[in-house]
Amino acid sequence: MAEPVRRAPIVLIVEDEVALRHAIARQLSDHGFVAIEAGSVAQAKAAVWEHQPDVVLLDVLLPDGSGYDLCRWLRPVTAAPIIYLTALGQDPAIVRGLESGGDDYITKPFTVEVLIARINAQLRRSAAPRSARIDLPPLQVDFLTGRVTLDGRDIKLSKMELQLLGYLAANIGVGFTQEELLTAVWQVKAVTPTNTVRQTVSALRRKLALDAASAFELEYSSGRRYVFRQVRFDPPTAP
Repeated sequence: MAEPVRRAPIVLIVEDEVALRHAIARQLSDHGFVAIEAGSVAQAKAAVWEHQPDVVLLDVLLPDGSGYDLCRWLRPVTAAPIIYLTALGQDPAIVRGLESGGDDYITKPFTVEVLIARINAQLRRSAAPRSARIDLPPLQVDFLTGRVTLDGRDIKLSKMELQLLGYLAANIGVGFTQEELLTAVWQVKAVTPTNTVRQTVSALRRKLALDAASAFELEYSSGRRYVFRQVRFDPPTAP
């Protein structure tokens, strides 16, 4: 059986220096990442909702605000590790960056080798926490409590429905065959035809009310793969 196709990690680069931002994006692309660029706080917020990045590279000095403030805004809405990339290398700046929610701090100038190593380290460290809770507003999945909320309402799921939703949400936009889901979620290999996946998917669609007005869709593609997608992004209203 073929291994499930994994999407490349998405890295959001928040940097107002255009030449530097483009250079980082090219280097990340060359190393197998999907690079998304933002030159301001406003662009970064929009990119988070649209692209759901796996890592955020964040400058401190931005034209429409502070990277520290942006980091504090990011922490409740994404589990992605945040790595500061800034010329501010003094201890107070580093402490402030980490205390505002940053996971790592790299001062300019830096080498691409160090940057890639730091990104990969954060991806490894974030694997366990991300599996414990998934935030895809307006959907939240908490594996520790078993609580699932969508559009502010609690969704009651069985254990296997919760595990299937969690696996699909953690790999949003990636298609999986029935056999791949049986192996990854149910930990079994299908040797005979089974309706297990189809029935669980049908239950998820019903309980999540995945109709035309929903922020998500769970479809069976023409390639005989199940795909969970986010089709609408509703950022929470600022207090």
